[in-house]
Formats: sequence, C-alpha cells, structure tokens
Amino acid sequence: MKTVKDKQVLVGADFAGFPLKEAVVKHLKSKGWTVTDVGVRSADEKEPEMFHRIGLKVGAKIAEGEFERALLFCGTGMGIHIAASKCPRVHAGVVESVPAALRAITGNGVNVLAMGAFYVAPQMGMDIADAFLEHNLGNGYEDWKNFYEFHKLAIDELDAFDYAEFKKNGFEVKKIGEVELGPAKSGVLS
Repeated sequence: MKTVKDKQVLVGADFAGFPLKEAVVKHLKSKGWTVTDVGVRSADEKEPEMFHRIGLKVGAKIAEGEFERALLFCGTGMGIHIAASKCPRVHAGVVESVPAALRAITGNGVNVLAMGAFYVAPQMGMDIADAFLEHNLGNGYEDWKNFYEFHKLAIDELDAFDYAEFKKNGFEVKKIGEVELGPAKSGVLS
C-alpha cells in the first residue's frame, strides 16, 4: 500500500476541479510528495472523464488497498465524493476549510478528501491538503478520553456495515464494541 508516511497520495479531478487539483499537486510535489494522478490530466482534454467515473476509479484504488489516502476535486466536491463513497472501505468527505479537514482526518478517519474548485481557492486547497495529509485519526486536534478509540470503533463498524443485515435486524446497528467517553481537558465533552 502506498502510504502518507511514505509521502504517497492519489489524486483525481474532473474538468471543473482540474485547476485546483493542479495547484495542490504542484504544492505537494514541492514538499516531496509522490502524486499518482488518475485524471483529468490537462485543461484541454477532448473528452474529459466525468466526475463520477474519476471518483469511482479513486475509490477503487482505496478499496483495493493500493493507496492509504486520496484527494479529489470537482466543481463542488460533492458528486465526486459520492462516487468514491460507493466503494467499500472508502470514508470520503467534502471540506472547504482547514478546521474541517483536520476534523475529517483526526475525528472521522476520512481516507478520501474532496474539495470543490468553485468554493476553495488554490491557497486554501493547499492548506487543506497539508492538514489532511499531515494528521492521522486521533492525533493533534482534540483531547478527550478515548477520542481515538471512539472514532476507530465507528470506522470499524462502518467498514463492517451490511445494509441487508441492518434491514433484517430492524435497522439496528450490529455493534462490535463499546467505548466509554470522557471529558476533554477543559471539562467539556467535544
């Protein structure tokens, strides 16, 4: 698997997300990242691949364990992230700010982060990518008892989720564990 520890990341964009993707990729390469790009690869492609097809390609590479994390770009970030989310073990999110990117990775374990070029300026996209790629589940953002364990359990239950089983079980989640929550250092549960 190509990991963030080894500075490996997968990217993809449709025609609308292409300019933002290019700015972020240039930034990441300048910081020593190896970037694998599944397209769109130029602003003047004659028949650029549609957003959902790029999203599915990226999602498949995450689902198959080829890459640990990916960045996606389209006009809004929404459509391409919906497509990637169709693949198993893909936890995709759309963000438009650095705090949202930090929460997506540290609290929700997002492995595919999408941005919308209509809403995210190039510098913000670079900052979002840095936040996403330089953090991991449970580290450096919030501090309360069992923060990591709580969110890891959620990810594990989502990975194990089977809709047919869920429906058969009266729409009750099959629990694979429990985690005791505790207050943050400030005394307030975040």
